[in-house]
This record gives sequence, structure tokens and C-alpha cells, in this order.
Amino acid sequence: MFAYYLDLALRSLKRNKVLTTLMILALALGIGATITTLTVLRLLSGDPLPQKSAQLFYPQIDPNPKDGYVAGETKPAPTMTYPDAMNLLHARRATRQAAIVLSQAKVMPLQANSHPFFSDTVMTTADFFAMFDAPFQFGGGWNANDDEGAAQEVVIASFLNDKLFGGTNSVGKVIRINDHDFRITGVLKPWAPQPRFYSQDLGGRSYGDGDAVFLPLKSGRAIKMGPGDIECYAAVSDMDHLEAAPCMWVGVWVELGDAASIASFKEYLANYAKQQVSLSRFQRSETSLLDLMGWLRDQQVVPDDVRLQAGLAFGFLLICVVNTVGLLLAKCLRRSREIGVRRALGATRSAIFAQFMVEAAIVGMAGGVLGLVFAELGLLGIRHQPAEYASLAHLDLAMFLFTFVVALVASLIAGILPAWRACVLAPAPQLKAA
Repeated sequence: MFAYYLDLALRSLKRNKVLTTLMILALALGIGATITTLTVLRLLSGDPLPQKSAQLFYPQIDPNPKDGYVAGETKPAPTMTYPDAMNLLHARRATRQAAIVLSQAKVMPLQANSHPFFSDTVMTTADFFAMFDAPFQFGGGWNANDDEGAAQEVVIASFLNDKLFGGTNSVGKVIRINDHDFRITGVLKPWAPQPRFYSQDLGGRSYGDGDAVFLPLKSGRAIKMGPGDIECYAAVSDMDHLEAAPCMWVGVWVELGDAASIASFKEYLANYAKQQVSLSRFQRSETSLLDLMGWLRDQQVVPDDVRLQAGLAFGFLLICVVNTVGLLLAKCLRRSREIGVRRALGATRSAIFAQFMVEAAIVGMAGGVLGLVFAELGLLGIRHQPAEYASLAHLDLAMFLFTFVVALVASLIAGILPAWRACVLAPAPQLKAA
């Protein structure tokens, strides 16, 4: 029976080519706009580490002065001073913990006639790689003793390894960073969480290629590598010794495996802040422990204009569906005599309804195919914009399939009213008019 309805629908669509083209075009425009904006929204609001995000937490304390502070309302500072970060790390109250500082490093290739270049750099501690599931292609990271001893060791990204060593195993080789020699302990596989959650409020990029160089925090500071972002809450006379300065420039992440450990760490964090208040180091006792996705929401990683564009696109799709309803109704009225004859020959109302719904579904699928073309054109335009995430705006398999789901649902919704109008049409008046 479906084949029969399909044949009738195709015949009808071919007879009214102008109306058919208008319906397909209307749906395609709405679908294209919707899929384009949803792809961008999905990219920006995605979970960068879905397998582990519920176990990763960003602790916050607040050493700022009392000025402007409102208990229960003022958010803690997004970063920490160096002493506070080290105190939290050395307490080892979590399964893993890592301090993170972003910077820029001058890399000097050892090959003849090569020129130095700057690369995004992460100064961190040994647990960073295991905590964030960073995969290694060669070798591995350094250990806690290397952290404390400021070892001249480094982990590099695969794209930097390709550039400097042709993609070969470079573990044990030397790389010159800021005019100092570092021994490579590991090479990461391609790894670039999107968004780059650990860079928030540290002066780094949120999207794009991953970082090129990873080295121990103390090692980076020993060769005068500065942080990407600094916020000082008191006058500073010597910026070369930030470890003792009243400045916040270190981010800390911890891994907590269960509810009990989360509650225990929250208690520890609150007690630590109260202790610092009693020592007159802090004047605020507010703390926060957000999980990874909560931290991204707090940082408003997804711009408001992107959400607005997605809402407008859905509104535009609704307008396109309404226009398609009008076109299908006009088509139904033009076929009143045909419907009357079919009813007189024994066709049931359900058969007429099914025929029109099949016709609407065909229009939807055709609109979905054309909508994919419009979506790809929209994403191509986004990739040419000067935005961090622009190069990542591509249609993946999930969004490809979702396009046809949207197309089918939109067309069936559009087809319900015309199909109902057709199936309740009385045959007698139409036969008399004929």
C-alpha cells in the first residue's frame, strides 16, 4: 500500500512543479539555518571530556580585599595565588590534582637555517596528563619528583613533533625553549579538548588547536616564563617573583571519584579558607567547587549571541513550516475533484490522509537534502569568520542524521492540517461540480 501512496504522491508533485519547488525551498531554508546554528551551538557547548567530566572539579577560594564583598553573592576569584595552589596540591586531598599556568614559549629548532617561533605552552604538574586522559604517542609525562626538582623535561604535542622531528619518536631528544635545553619525555597523540576548559581565565584560547609544549610549573618559572593572565589584589613592586606576590595567576583542577570524596574536599576547601581568614591572609571565606561542565557554564563559554541565533533559526524554521502548510493547503484545494472521485470510488479517509502525509514526507526529505547544502554553505561562511572556533565548524555524522530528522518532523507537522482537510472533504459536492 505504501508503494501505491508513494506513486500517487510522486505523480502529484510532478504535476505541480512550481508549488513543489516552493515547498521544498521553504523547508530547506529553515532547515539549513537551523542546522547551521545548532552545529555551532553544539560545538561551543559540548562536553570536552565526556568520559570523565563528572569527576573533574575546579576549586576556588578568594584572597581579594573586603571591598565590594557581599556574603553569599560575590563569586570567589577564578584563579589562585601560587602559595594557595601549592598548599592545595601538597595536601593531596584528591585522587589527582594539577596546577596550571598558561604561557608562550620561544622554541628554537636545532636544525640548521631554522628560525625560532612561539608556541602555546602549559606550565603544570605531573598529574595533568593522567587526570585529563591525555593520550601519549611516545613516552610519557614526568613525575612528582621532577615537579619539585624543577627538572628540565618537557612533553610536546604531536604537531610540534611532526614539525621538529618529522613525526619520529623524539623521546630523549633535546628541544630548546626560551634559550634553555629540555629533554623530551613524551609526545602526545593529537589532543585538543573543545572547548579548552583548563585555559579559562588563564589567558589562553578556548577553541582551536591544542597546546604545543607542556613542562613542569617550577621549571617554567625557573627560566622566567610568565603567566598569560595575572590579577593582583595589592601593590606589587617585583613582578619577577610572583610566587610570593599578592597576585592570582594559577588554576587548580582536582579529580574526585565519588560523592564522599567530593563532600570531603568541599569541607577541606571551606576549612582552608577559614584558616586563612584567621591568619589574616584572607578577608573573604567564600569557596566554590564546580565540576567541569558547571565551570564552563559559570564562565559563559557559549556566547549569548550564539544562543540567540539558534532561537532565531528555530523561529525562522517555524515560519517556513507555516508557509509550507499554506502551500499544501492550496495544493489540496486544487485537487478537490480528484479527492472527491477517489472517495466515491471507495477510498477511505485514512487512505486519503496517509496519501497526503506520504506526499509531505517526500517534500521534507527533499527539503532535508537541499537543507544540507544550505547548512554546508552556512558553515563555510562561519569558517571564514575571525573566531577561535571557526575552523571547527563542520557537520558531523550526528548532525547529518539530525538534519533528516528535523526535515521529516517539520514536513509531517506541516502536512497534518492539509491531510486532515483532504480526508474530511465531502465527495458529493465535488462530483456535482465536475
